[in-house]
Amino acid sequence: MILVAYSSRDLAGSNIAKEVLNNFPFKQTSDAYQEKPIYSAEIGGKQVNLVTLKDETLYAQNLSEHFSKPELIVFLSRHSSQSGKPTLSVHSPGNFAEAELGGLPRTLSVCPALAMRDALQTMAQLKMEMLLDYEVSYECTHHGPSLNVPTMFVELGSSPQQWIDSEAAEVVAKAAMKSIADFRTCDQTAVLGIGGPHYNQRFTQMALNNEAVFGHMIPKYVLPILDVETLRQCVHRTLEKVDHAILDWNGIKSEHKLALLKTLEGLNLPYNKV
Repeated sequence: MILVAYSSRDLAGSNIAKEVLNNFPFKQTSDAYQEKPIYSAEIGGKQVNLVTLKDETLYAQNLSEHFSKPELIVFLSRHSSQSGKPTLSVHSPGNFAEAELGGLPRTLSVCPALAMRDALQTMAQLKMEMLLDYEVSYECTHHGPSLNVPTMFVELGSSPQQWIDSEAAEVVAKAAMKSIADFRTCDQTAVLGIGGPHYNQRFTQMALNNEAVFGHMIPKYVLPILDVETLRQCVHRTLEKVDHAILDWNGIKSEHKLALLKTLEGLNLPYNKV
C-alpha cells in the first residue's frame, strides 16, 4: 500500500489533493483517519490511500504507525520562500541537526531516489506542456518527519498566489501519481549530492538529463556540522543503493573540502566533482 497525505491547514496541499481526486479514480471508503474519510484507488496496479491530516505534514512523525507497512509515503504540500518565486519542487524529509520543524534530531527519512526523480521529470514535462511559468527544482533534505519508510514531499510554491493555482496544483498531483505508478524496487543505483545551495540547479539538471538519480542532498550550509554518522545515514537511509557521491565542488567552501573528502574516504564512498 502507498500512502498520500496532505494537511487540511495547507492551502496548496489541499488544492493538490483536490486535483488528485479530480483526475484519478479515487473513491471514498468507509474508513477514516483523524475523523476525515480515507480515499482509495488503484494506481499502476498499486493500492493508494489518500488521507487528510489535522496538523501540518512536517509533524506527521507517527503517521506510518497507523497504516499497515506502507511501501511509500508522498506528502502533498505548499512550498514557501522569501523570494516568492513560482516553484514546483520535490525533496525527502529529515534533519541534519536539531528537529526545529518536526521529525527527530539528526535523523533522516528513507529517501526514494527514483520516485523523486520521476516526480521531478514529470513536473518539468507538464509545466512545459501547459506553458506554466514555474521553476522546477530539487530541494535538499530538510524538516520533518523522520520516517523509517521511503518518504518524499511534492510541493507547490512559493507564495499564496501559487498555492491557489489550479493548473500548477494539477501538475504536482499528476507528478505524484506518475511517481507512484512507476514506483518499484530495482537494482538501479543512486547518488548522494553534497554542496551548493538549498535549490541545487546543477543537481536538478543532471536528474532531468538522466545523468544521475539523487537521493539525499546536503547543502553547503550544513557542512560545518556534518559528521560521519550523518553521511552514513545518507547512504543507508536511501531506498536504492548509493554507490557514490557527487560534489558541487564550487558550492563547497575551501575550509570544508579536506574534511569532507577524508570523511567520504573513511566511508569508502567514491565521489565525483562537478
